[in-house]
Amino acid sequence: MLRRIKRLYCWLKAVFADSIYNRLPVILACFLLGLTLIIVRRIAGVGFILVPRRWVVERSFGWLGRWRRLSKDYEERTDVAEAMVTLAFIRLMLHRLVHPNRKRLPSPDF
Repeated sequence: MLRRIKRLYCWLKAVFADSIYNRLPVILACFLLGLTLIIVRRIAGVGFILVPRRWVVERSFGWLGRWRRLSKDYEERTDVAEAMVTLAFIRLMLHRLVHPNRKRLPSPDF
């Protein structure tokens, strides 16, 4: 997957990942593609603690969760699930382009 992303976004320099991705294959793939792998770890503690860059991922999951088909793992095939994620973000970006001053995207009807 990283190879495909690197071809599409040749300007990409760094990859942020959760601590679960701190494995040798991911580290090796980033090294071979010339990417910097930045592992964002949770801080052990009680309550909510803002972790740098982790909020970006959590916010993105929140946006995806507003889509009914993406709120649960309904898809049996990964290519269909990937297409649904792509469609959700395309809709989000189109809404931002058409309505630059509006803050919240209305829920999809389908």
